[in-house]
Amino acid sequence: MPTYDYECDLCHYVFERKQRFDEEPVAICPKCEGKSRRVLHSIPIIFKGSGFYVTDSRKGGGAFEAAEKMAGDKDKVKG
Repeated sequence: MPTYDYECDLCHYVFERKQRFDEEPVAICPKCEGKSRRVLHSIPIIFKGSGFYVTDSRKGGGAFEAAEKMAGDKDKVKG
């Protein structure tokens, strides 16, 4: 069951609730009975392994090098 963070709009009290996905969000602050809202947090993303970026230090033969070579060959044919 996920844990959600909430913050009151009036008193700025921050609290947590364990809720199922299908439950309604908590609308009332337990401290002052003001209107509360669910706080959304960004999650960290960790890329592991190689091949995520063009600038990765791969050893030759990558798709980026092949594309650069093809672009260079087209310029030579035109001019």
